[in-house]
Amino acid sequence: MDLAPTSTRAAGTVTVRPGRPLAGTVRVDGSKNAALPLLAAAASVGRAVRLSGVPASADVQRMLGLLERSGYRVARPVAEPGTVIVAPDKRPATAPDLTDATRIRASYYLVAPLLAAHGQAALPWPGGCQIGDRGMELHFAVYEAFGDAVLLDESGYRVLAAEQSRDEVTLTLPFRSRGASVAAICRAVVAGSLLELGNPNLSPETTGVLAALRAAGWTAHADSRKITLVPPPGVASESAVWAVPGDKIEAGTLACAIAATGGEGRVEGVHGPDLTVLADLLNWAGVPVTLAADAITVHPTRAVSGRPLRAIASLTPDGLDADFEPALMALALTLPGTHTFADDINPGRHGNLLPQLTRLGAVIEELSPTRCRLTGPQRLTGTTVRATDIRTGSALLIAGLTARGTTTVSGLDQLRRGHADLPAKLRALGADLTDVPR
Repeated sequence: MDLAPTSTRAAGTVTVRPGRPLAGTVRVDGSKNAALPLLAAAASVGRAVRLSGVPASADVQRMLGLLERSGYRVARPVAEPGTVIVAPDKRPATAPDLTDATRIRASYYLVAPLLAAHGQAALPWPGGCQIGDRGMELHFAVYEAFGDAVLLDESGYRVLAAEQSRDEVTLTLPFRSRGASVAAICRAVVAGSLLELGNPNLSPETTGVLAALRAAGWTAHADSRKITLVPPPGVASESAVWAVPGDKIEAGTLACAIAATGGEGRVEGVHGPDLTVLADLLNWAGVPVTLAADAITVHPTRAVSGRPLRAIASLTPDGLDADFEPALMALALTLPGTHTFADDINPGRHGNLLPQLTRLGAVIEELSPTRCRLTGPQRLTGTTVRATDIRTGSALLIAGLTARGTTTVSGLDQLRRGHADLPAKLRALGADLTDVPR
């Protein structure tokens, strides 16, 4: 399966120059973080699912290709860009070799579809962004709770489905892992089991899967204490219709870029309430933003507050999504005050991000490998930097818009794993970004 055109033809390097404040209206793509678990759930329900809003980001397109190789039919209606239909297909005689699944960090979402198709799943250890080990122990505990066997070696892991499905599975997570929560939900769908999952992750990406399953006939209830998932009374054959929500991380990144340049603009196509924590942080720092049902608007800043930002990533239901933190750090370099950042969820992220910002002249004090602080505003100077992961790439684009001179950002293939074409959206707001030919 070919990747989306933006993944193969766009330049891997751009030059960024400061200019006028960003302004205008732009619309985000569908969310990679939401699309991947929805695709896994779609392949787990045992019937056709029509999914709209599927982004052209490289990781999502690669996931579609892996599902095809795993024994699923993936159709892309020509008249409906961004729509795919995922349905069971004739299964190969043997389970596929998916060693190249290591190219995406969320390859673990393939376990449930593979168990449904083949009764076993053999996958490499997760790859993708090098932002710390993707701990799989909690995922394995989920599968063992369903009676599955888990086998490990240096190259990866195998999950062998239980010979007989369990009618009811109850387990409690030691922490609110999004990946393990989705793994438990999809495994319950494949098994047709009633699931009671304690201490669940309640991010929009998880609750979005539950909403999709409700539309497919499942009964789902979620609160901060537990998720309860009950299978439908019979076997449904009609197709389901789901939608991928707009990318909240892309919307937050664009809002930070507008604010960093002192501009004003509106970012549409996102569920506004998903940005509440981000909006509260920006308003606290004196960057006025308002949320609508489907948009975030950044208003002109008359006087920033000088109050410190505390961008502390958290898995709690009302916590800050870790993927907002890099963009907020780039913005904080333009704001007065001493600002604190922490991402204990992705322990390798600061090791990627901070050295690149330092190349631009940023002065950032590392308090630990996952915590840092900085005092702004700081004056950055353009130089050559590299997007070593998705979120580092987006933060460097923001920083380049505020630096003196020209900033050259390479490694945009990493950025396109999560965003089909973030530079194009920045250009639509007036950013001076120029592709460097390969």
